[in-house]
Amino acid sequence: MKDEGRTITSVSIAAISRHRIVLDGRGVRTLVVLQGCPLRCAYCLNRFAIDPATERKHYTAEELIREVMADNLYFLASGGGVTFGGGEPLLQSRFISEFRKKCPAAWSIDVETSLNVPIARLAQAAQDIQHFSVDIKDMNPSVYQQYTMCDNTQTIANLQWLLAQGRADDITVRVPLIPHYNTEKDVAQSIEKLKEMGVRHFDRLTYVIRDEKQ
Repeated sequence: MKDEGRTITSVSIAAISRHRIVLDGRGVRTLVVLQGCPLRCAYCLNRFAIDPATERKHYTAEELIREVMADNLYFLASGGGVTFGGGEPLLQSRFISEFRKKCPAAWSIDVETSLNVPIARLAQAAQDIQHFSVDIKDMNPSVYQQYTMCDNTQTIANLQWLLAQGRADDITVRVPLIPHYNTEKDVAQSIEKLKEMGVRHFDRLTYVIRDEKQ
């Protein structure tokens, strides 16, 4: 399915992980891993989400809602819901909006995103997303390019756009220490630049590399 036209038939989903607590947002959550990503990160956690050989299943919004509905009571009791990750979930922004409009209103809809997508994709789904976990990698364009094999200009522009919409409290920016790519000083500098932009909430972490050959 292509994210074009008026009707969404289905999207390719690489994995669905249920009963997640703390990791992907508020309350009990179901993580839906969407296929596809513009980045090629050296230490990609979900490499299967960009591997064309990965076995996947296609869902319409209605089909996904029916599957996730099994956890409705958990969502209602905890204030949880569905987190779309990937890969890059905003490549399927139209689907996310359709899912939001058709699922129970009490479910919170979050995304884990690099924001490295055309701004039209972000704008299409922004009002249907309650929280954005943004993996910024590093604010230094050189570090970002070396690690992701992509430019971060669009990422920064999209973050600035979200902040301009008054969404600062709906954004948590992950600023990782990436072994062999950046330093503690780089991380601190990234956080200072992000604060100057108006970012308020941060998740500072260190990537753990279990097998650097992968």
